[in-house]
Amino acid sequence: MTSQLMPIGKKIRQARLDKGFTLDRIANETGYSIDYLKRIEAGEEMPPVGALLQLARALQIDSGFFLREQEASMKDRVREYTKRTDDYAYETLTPGAENKHLKAFRVTIDPMEEHTGVGYQHEGEEFNYVLKGKVQVMVGDHINTLNQGDYLHFNSAIKHQLKNIGQETAELLVIIYTP
Repeated sequence: MTSQLMPIGKKIRQARLDKGFTLDRIANETGYSIDYLKRIEAGEEMPPVGALLQLARALQIDSGFFLREQEASMKDRVREYTKRTDDYAYETLTPGAENKHLKAFRVTIDPMEEHTGVGYQHEGEEFNYVLKGKVQVMVGDHINTLNQGDYLHFNSAIKHQLKNIGQETAELLVIIYTP
């Protein structure tokens, strides 16, 4: 099995083992608990994009390694391009930008849902533009309520979290800059 066909958790584990890094080292580099990292590696948790960016930095690898499309049929490509967690999905809008500082995603969040588990946190900046729906973006302890057409630009090194507070699926354009 090639690394491109592995689930993200297995890719993370394999990259960590290939580098000879311990879970303790990755926990210290990312701020995530060892238990959370174990759940990611076991495929029990699907980390958000921000967590993937942090993990890639801690593992000293290109973040595109986790997000690039798999080979084979168009169905496989679409399935890989649209990553899904329990309550939201993201689709990369910048394929081939693995070595770039700027990445864009189309994010959908189910009605009245938020990403469970850890909040997002990654070095750089983030821009969220609401295409549809009503969301809350918590940046640190500050809650921002955004409706369709609203936007927010913030320091993504501060822990942040998205929550759909509406009755319809929310859709956002999320642009992430990492130095």
